[in-house]
Amino acid sequence: MDNSWLDRWNERYSEESYAYGTEPNTFLKETIAGTEGKGKILFPADGEGRNSVYAATLGWDAYAFDISEAGRQKALKLAKGRNVSLDYQVGDLPSLNYKSDQFDALALIYAHFPAEIKSDYHKRLIDLLKVGGYVIFEAFSKKHLAYRERNPGVGGPTDMDNLFSIEELESDFRQFEFLSIEETEVELKEGRFHIGKGSVIRFVARKV
Repeated sequence: MDNSWLDRWNERYSEESYAYGTEPNTFLKETIAGTEGKGKILFPADGEGRNSVYAATLGWDAYAFDISEAGRQKALKLAKGRNVSLDYQVGDLPSLNYKSDQFDALALIYAHFPAEIKSDYHKRLIDLLKVGGYVIFEAFSKKHLAYRERNPGVGGPTDMDNLFSIEELESDFRQFEFLSIEETEVELKEGRFHIGKGSVIRFVARKV
């Protein structure tokens, strides 16, 4: 990734407040609520850690990565405040030391990687997931640009190629059994940068 991408996220996460709040994403919370430590779960592009820390409070062995050191520092602060531990690495995915079949679950929550690498990253992440493991996914759909034009405060990428379609995701995760998948409108209240109505794709799928 180029330096402008890194600089953007370091700048966003360098403020004292949490850019997207400290509470977990609603879809993630609803999906894993009531679980009690189902193994190892990885949170790619986890930013300031609100989602991975939540999983850790449920007893998951939580792992996360991001390109932003500023994000990592705030994630570890949040984890300490909630008396949980978090394995958080900083760097591009190909440079990190994860292993094939290491994880029982992947949580891709607004993991909008640059368009030129996002499908490659999905393939690399799939390799890290055990057969029978689950993907929990929520991110902005290609329809979201219209919402963003009406309300920039809802956040999300401004480039269509960085957004998702159901067809693209079904192709990237074609060796998965989709337990649910939908494109839907949501009302976001996540910190200062996800406020208002947007269009997202959500799914839960199992690797077969």
